[in-house]
Amino acid sequence: MTTDAEIRRAETPDNLEVFPEPDAYLDWQRDEGVKVIVDYAFEDLTRIELGDWERKGGRGAIINIPNPLLLNDSHIVEISPGGSSEPEHHLYEEMVYIVSGRGATSVWLEGGAEQTFEWHAGSLFSIPLNAWYRHFNASGTEPARYLGVTNAPPVLRWWRNREFVFNNDFRFTDRFGGDGDYFSGSGTLYQRRKWASNFIPNAPDMQLYDYLTRGAGGVNASLEMAGNVTKAHISEFPVGTYKKAHRHGPGAHLVILSGEGFSLLWNGDEQSDLRKADWKTGGMVIVPADRTFHQHFNGGPTRARYLALRPGTGLVNGPRSSDLSVNEGGGQIEYEDESPRVHEIFEAELAKNGAPCRMKAFIPWCTGEVGPTRARDT
Repeated sequence: MTTDAEIRRAETPDNLEVFPEPDAYLDWQRDEGVKVIVDYAFEDLTRIELGDWERKGGRGAIINIPNPLLLNDSHIVEISPGGSSEPEHHLYEEMVYIVSGRGATSVWLEGGAEQTFEWHAGSLFSIPLNAWYRHFNASGTEPARYLGVTNAPPVLRWWRNREFVFNNDFRFTDRFGGDGDYFSGSGTLYQRRKWASNFIPNAPDMQLYDYLTRGAGGVNASLEMAGNVTKAHISEFPVGTYKKAHRHGPGAHLVILSGEGFSLLWNGDEQSDLRKADWKTGGMVIVPADRTFHQHFNGGPTRARYLALRPGTGLVNGPRSSDLSVNEGGGQIEYEDESPRVHEIFEAELAKNGAPCRMKAFIPWCTGEVGPTRARDT
């Protein structure tokens, strides 16, 4: 009879092969033959180099953050003048922001009528889960480019079967039933600045609401689209101000809708790996790692606005924890607790641009002026 001690002493033979751990998402990327970019800061989405992508019927690239924990990815796709994408459907969610150009998208369920809506640069919408869709470029002379943020990485890794993900005939009629006004642009406002709509005609001009929690003079709207698990919000903050540092799970794609400035990103309390990512309208910064602190600064002459496309908050750090102070177990650094180094970097950037700092009401060591103290101040 074998004793417990003998079992514990058993050794694995040296001549055994290493178990081949599959990665269905990375394997799919490789087989697609698509260009893959691994980074988290992009100054201009219109200038990202693309390659051929047969599935999309045009040119494209996939962006991954430098982190094996991929809760989402982004697809940059360009449709040629007068062209269209290939029809497709899939079991991962996709939220689409139009970077440049104008055109239309048709969406339908197998055997059902098509719903077609028009879009232009600045439009935001979501493809209903597993519905068929096709994008069309309305210009005969200029390409159209869009950003699609998806949860393809976990979906492909969960199921490990492309036939199931890309050729599944299940219809999610609870999300999309072919309603004629599904993409009308209408919506409903709920508590906590939550706007439910399946189509945002012009995200850079959308009305926003008071959001005092994140900092000086900020406004915000949280978006619910197409019944998605993935989430989105739009935030804006005044000239000469910046938002409080905070952290949450990886994968939040911040697309700059207006203004110019920069973001600081770091891990831990010492800021030894601090990275400054400059941005302007049309750029993007992605939160690269789990619990990475990030902070956004308006360094330009106009109000700055960004669109955040991210995994569902409840999946990565619990509800509202990034709105609570780190002193209370949350993920937000209050102004009075931030490193003086942060404000020094901001004032130095403003000095280069000949602009005043307007954070005196919040930062005692600020050498600038008192600026906005309420969400509606400018």
